[in-house]
Amino acid sequence: MATLGVSLEAPTQANLLRCASAQPHPDRVRRRLEAILAEMRAEKKMGWDSSLQLLYQEIFPDMTYFLPEEEGARYRADFEREWRRLEAA
Repeated sequence: MATLGVSLEAPTQANLLRCASAQPHPDRVRRRLEAILAEMRAEKKMGWDSSLQLLYQEIFPDMTYFLPEEEGARYRADFEREWRRLEAA
């Protein structure tokens, strides 16, 4: 399986402008982030196809910026940890 790096940088201005018209509710963001993490934690190795990997690599970090800074950083760290675990398996 090809290794894809996880980008945990702040969203680009273009991404923020794209999202500016639809500010999601933080509780909805948390539920979605938790669902993705639960899916990752349930797997023993990376099972997503490359298109889903690319999608989650982009949207997961971007979604965390709709939460308080510390909470978003915690979610990004959890995602990165699970991503590395799945890639290493």
